[in-house]
Amino acid sequence: MPPSPTPESVIAAETGDGYTYAHIARQPILDRKQSIIGYELLARESASSTQAPSRHSRASDSALLFHALSSISAENLFGDKLAFLNVRLEDLGAEYLEIVFPQRIVLELPRAAGDDAAQIAAAAVAMQALRDKGFSLAAGVHAITAPYAAWLPLLGYIQVDVQALPAGVLPVLLRRAALHPGLRLIAEKVETQQAFDEYFAAGLHLFQGYYFARPQTVSAKVANPAYATVLQLIDLVNKQAEVPRIEEVLKHDPTLSFKLLRYINSSGFGLMTEVTSFRHAVVILGYQKLLRWLVLLLATTPGSSAASSQARVAITRGRMMELLSRGMLPAEEGDNAFIAGVFSLLDAMLGVPLDKALEEISLPEQVVLALRERRGAFGPYLQIVLACEREDWDEIDQHAGLLGLNQRAVAMAHLEALAWAENLGI
Repeated sequence: MPPSPTPESVIAAETGDGYTYAHIARQPILDRKQSIIGYELLARESASSTQAPSRHSRASDSALLFHALSSISAENLFGDKLAFLNVRLEDLGAEYLEIVFPQRIVLELPRAAGDDAAQIAAAAVAMQALRDKGFSLAAGVHAITAPYAAWLPLLGYIQVDVQALPAGVLPVLLRRAALHPGLRLIAEKVETQQAFDEYFAAGLHLFQGYYFARPQTVSAKVANPAYATVLQLIDLVNKQAEVPRIEEVLKHDPTLSFKLLRYINSSGFGLMTEVTSFRHAVVILGYQKLLRWLVLLLATTPGSSAASSQARVAITRGRMMELLSRGMLPAEEGDNAFIAGVFSLLDAMLGVPLDKALEEISLPEQVVLALRERRGAFGPYLQIVLACEREDWDEIDQHAGLLGLNQRAVAMAHLEALAWAENLGI
């Protein structure tokens, strides 16, 4: 009998081609004008799965949220809309909820087992704390019953399964909801025009179901960073090491760098400005949020993960560009030179065209220009690095001459970059 899947594997599963992929389904939620206001995000074991995995745990929920922000990206899943996520009552205080921008998230709460009074009361306290942070909360029709009286004022949504709604309950539900301004009723499992017309006429606010759209699965290759690098960063953050030290370690792993920049610039994070450097990302996140993100990254990274040959080439490129640009460009541009070199293999590492990869991450204009067209401030340096890999000294001379560099400077930078990557153990 095959082993049961781990909680993480129901979100990120390995396929026959040797890669790991994240799979998350989304189903739209529409208002009375049939405009999309949000998406419910649902775990899937594979791109073809139509059902959620049977196991539902804190680990699987945290993996879903992490991959939504760092592997697939919020833009691809819910854009500027709301994201509705299932959460267990015992996990309402879970740290994985700290990595997200709460104003974009609606947490869907299940019914307490046996309508246990103690669990309901404990959940109400946690719900208030989540509301204070900016989360919205949703629950099923059970929330209008007497045992859940403390919940109702805290809810923003009530999810109404129209196929399981007992006769005579809808009028009661509407009366109770009317006592709480701002509470919105979602008609779920709407599968026919007749059902939509009925619940639209009854006054429900939002609608979800096969009549509008079936859940659509969004998949993405999960590029795993080096396991040891994640552990090292967790150790440094726990010790509250200096930001330059943390930044230096981030430079060692291009996959980790990509995930961090995509996460912090995700619409699910909610920043009003783009972050384009590692140091800025660390400063913006702060130690506590960075630690939580790293812990979730660790939970979704295979223990056997090792830096690939592509990663080694990528960081060698980045280091060589950083070295070549010293004294030629302003000191603060060294980080961007490194990023341009590392991300020159982004398409190969992620297994997608470069333009698509660049859509998912915010980078300085000059970095993008170098990656796409080999032009701009960093373009000539990248041209030299690529020519050096091909041992094309005629092309090296051509680009180096324009920058005032000679063959010896290029060769020394290449050797030093190779030695740097070697010392990293990559």
